[in-house]
Parts: sequence; structure tokens; C-alpha cells
Amino acid sequence: MKKWIMTALTILTIGFGMLVSAQNTIADEKISVVVSIPPQKYFVEAIGGPHVDISVMVSPGQAPEIFEPGPAQMKQLAATKVYFAIGVPFESVWLGKFSAMNPGMAVVHTDAGIEKKPIHRHEDQGPASRIRKPVFDHHHHHDCGEDDPHIWLSPSLVMTQAKAILAGLIQASPGLQTEFEANYTAFIKQLTDLDAELRQLFADNAGGLFLVFHPSWGYFADAYDLTQVSIEFDGKEPKAKDIKTLITYARDAGIQTIFVQPQFSTQQAEIIAAEIKGSIVHADPLAENWTENIRSVAMSLKGALR
Repeated sequence: MKKWIMTALTILTIGFGMLVSAQNTIADEKISVVVSIPPQKYFVEAIGGPHVDISVMVSPGQAPEIFEPGPAQMKQLAATKVYFAIGVPFESVWLGKFSAMNPGMAVVHTDAGIEKKPIHRHEDQGPASRIRKPVFDHHHHHDCGEDDPHIWLSPSLVMTQAKAILAGLIQASPGLQTEFEANYTAFIKQLTDLDAELRQLFADNAGGLFLVFHPSWGYFADAYDLTQVSIEFDGKEPKAKDIKTLITYARDAGIQTIFVQPQFSTQQAEIIAAEIKGSIVHADPLAENWTENIRSVAMSLKGALR
């Protein structure tokens, strides 16, 4: 009898150990994730912590507008568990192909529920209405421009994306829900604090103008009551007479700084900067260290506002 009890206890102990080991294996097994752009890696890591293995499609210096995945990335996607989409241009062409290649891969649209605006907008607003806006030959197309995908540059819109990321990670690994939710709560606080900090920074700059080459910072401008003016329009560089118009506009508006990004040529911006005796400042919308980058760009904008 005693021998039978000891045998039963041994079996139970082994069984329990195997169960715990299996649970630990599941917990330790990382979720294979692919995101479209570097800032998303920052967001997913903030919520997923050490439980996610993240690959980024668009590398530093590449532009999401013209990106195409390479063979190694396509191979990697075949083993991916979750793809977090954000609405950048290349996704409209490639997401369907990714899903067809890996039907078991969950595709989470983190831009769901976010109302997007046309990427090019030239309406008057705030103090800027006192200055004549530049008008180009292609200005009549402004009401039917494509949607602005740069929703990751507004902390308040990132909060919406974070909710979608949380749901996607919980679906991929329900056993880690409590940890994911705790990380999400901490991330939302970080975003809330940053948003409050930026509102305070720009409290005295309502309608402040800033000039960019590519119109990446529209949602950021909306969030903090600023006005973005773009050199590029409809993905095209300005014509010679458009550059003259922009030079006159910048002088009239007191603009002395032009913001550029590494994904695009700075030649046109440099021409305008030279004419207005201004400077070029780099502001990368695709930097992976998202919080540090947003603060850095905000400080540069603050210094440039007139």
C-alpha cells in the first residue's frame, strides 16, 4: 500500500513538473512579429516586453511610399505569427500577398478607428490666415489628395494604436494577458505625460508656421495647434516658379528653418534655405527611438516657430 502511494505521488510530481515546464516553455516562447516601420517596433516592445521577436520591413533611410520587400523578408513572413499594419502606402500593395503566403498570420490594423486627413492641405487657419498661402499649378488637386499615413507622430493617436497592439498580442498569447495589460497601462501613462509636456511646450505658439520638405508632421501639427507648410506636393518636387513662390512665402512668414528627412533629397530645400538665408534641420519621422525623437523634433520646432 505504502509503495503504491509513493508511486502515485511520484507520478503526480512528475506530471506537475511537466505541466509547469510546458507552461514556462509557452511563456518563454517569443511571439514572432513583423511591423511596417521602425516606430512600431518601439510601440510593440513597450507592450510585449521580452515576449516579442520583432522584425521591421522598412529599414532606416528607406521610404514607405516606394518600399518593396526583399526575398529574405518574404521568407521571414512565412513564419510570422502577427503582422501589425499601420496604413503606410506599400501595405496596400503587399499585405494581401503576405496573407496569401501565410494564411495563419494574424494581420492587425493598428490604424483602425483613426480618421485620416488628406496628406496635402493648404487651408488658412489661425494667425497664419494673415499670410497668403503659396498657390501652385497643381493646387486644384488638394481636395482629393491621398490620406496622410503619418499617424504615429501624434502621441494621442499612438494611444489608439497601442490598444490595437494590446489586443493583437493577447490574441497571440492569452497566457500573457496580465503582463501585456500592465505594460500597456504604463505605456499609456508615458504617452499621456508626453502629450501634456508638448501641449505646455507649444502653449504660446498657436498657429505657428513651420516649413517641411515632405508633409510628414501634419497630425503632430494638428495636435499642438501648429501649421505645417510643405515644399513637396502630391509626391512631386516643386517646379522652378513654385520654388520662387515658396521663397516669397517663407520671407513674408518670417520662416528661417526648413525641416527635411533622410528618406528624401534635400536639394530643393537647400535652394530655398539659401535664398531666405535660413537653415536646414533634420527631423526623421521614422526614427525607432520614438519618444526621444518626438521630444527632439518638438524642441527644434519650438526654436523655429515665428
